[in-house]
Amino acid sequence: MPEEKNNSGVCASVIDAIGYAPVVDLSRLAANFEGRILAKLEYLNPGGSKKDLISRAIIDSAEQKGLLKPGQTVLELTSGNTGNGLAMICAVRGYPFIAVMSRGNTPERAAMMRGMGATVVLVDLDNPSQGITAEDMKRVEDTAASLTEKHNAFRADQFNRQENAEAHYQHTGPEWIRQTDGNIDAFCDFVGTGGGFAGVARALKEHNPAIQCFVVEPDGAAKLAGQCISCCAHVIQGGGYAKELVLLNRDHVDGHLTVKDEDVAEITRRLASEEGIFAGYSSGANVSAAIQLLQGEFKGKTIAVTICDSGLKYLSTDLWRDGAED
Repeated sequence: MPEEKNNSGVCASVIDAIGYAPVVDLSRLAANFEGRILAKLEYLNPGGSKKDLISRAIIDSAEQKGLLKPGQTVLELTSGNTGNGLAMICAVRGYPFIAVMSRGNTPERAAMMRGMGATVVLVDLDNPSQGITAEDMKRVEDTAASLTEKHNAFRADQFNRQENAEAHYQHTGPEWIRQTDGNIDAFCDFVGTGGGFAGVARALKEHNPAIQCFVVEPDGAAKLAGQCISCCAHVIQGGGYAKELVLLNRDHVDGHLTVKDEDVAEITRRLASEEGIFAGYSSGANVSAAIQLLQGEFKGKTIAVTICDSGLKYLSTDLWRDGAED
């Protein structure tokens, strides 16, 4: 288990400020339910999301293994959050960074990457009204593969590198156990790459196999739950792409929860107005899923969720536009 963070002293760089996010009891939002929802505020990482942790882990590992040479270009396919983390780390360590991203993701993320010196390549959607489809994702992947070869780049490859899940197993999971004294009955997490769920679930189950872990997906795009894919135009960015996730250990998945766009938006806004937590859609998805558990067999229990990223990355969406209704 990692050592406790020393809160005194000065960080050598912003990279050393990554991790050890606090856990907050959502007692106001959950006041009408029996039980507790505990939220880990990963959006307070310096890059604004939980992906800072895996970005550091992937670059650290690549340097140690000799896969990444001084001055070599780093490249990644991203919805924005991992790109933000990689852009931050590459800025500090002197690597050029290229992010390949679908135009279906918010421009705030691209602007943040560019601000930290990254090159952002945006790939058009076939039909924006349909959301990001499997065909769109293939085109983004093909673009990333072509640019990796062209620039002789190191591909961060977050969907496949075990460092993704391992970072959460080594850090986020043990933090949860330490911060709650292990008093968790269930953990639910919206899956993008699946690395966050995989790492935390593994750590929690090693601590106490009775802790139940639930995968969260958008209604209409819940491939992991075995549903037919009927809609990819959901509001949650960074996941719900209806693809297999190689980092997931199915033995650690105790169940599947789906969330509707309207519920996700309502809960995300309530996180801000009732708890002062200004987060994005995936955070609302996690809390919405936790409420489902409290309304069912986990009534009176304690549910752990992740607050994945900052609402500042969604200012251009309907989530925070004037006149948005709860």
